[in-house]
Amino acid sequence: MTRLLALIATLVFAAAAAHAQERYEGYYYPEVTSTEDFTRVIRQAPDSSKGVRVEFVTNLTVAQLAAPESPRFVFFAKGADAKHLTVIALDDEVFSTLFRARAVLAQMTSNMRNNDFFRAQELQFVATFFDLLQLMEFDTLVISDGESWAHQVNFIR
Repeated sequence: MTRLLALIATLVFAAAAAHAQERYEGYYYPEVTSTEDFTRVIRQAPDSSKGVRVEFVTNLTVAQLAAPESPRFVFFAKGADAKHLTVIALDDEVFSTLFRARAVLAQMTSNMRNNDFFRAQELQFVATFFDLLQLMEFDTLVISDGESWAHQVNFIR
């Protein structure tokens, strides 16, 4: 019975992720060329909400715009509950490869570890940027060079 429920939940999640992908693919980013599933749940977090996710993306954007240099990539959350996070390069250098994009995500992890929430939860030494997105209940992350490739991460809880 548990396996059946897990299978049904996986199918529902896959259908929702596919719908989000169809809706934004070809508009905000090119066709998804690779995917991965992130299944680690380091801690059960309090229920998240659309407001939390939108505020997170807004804070990232405000920080980028406050910096002296122009942003090299943009964040936005899409979907009815803002559960689809997208990160698109704004120039030809920053995400010229998936490896460079992952390096930027690793740098985001370093920046997040200095966050009061991470410290209060004693997560600063174990959590990653993906863990933070998992805690905020994002369903997907798409990162793209905005030209030729897009990589999708599916967050499975």
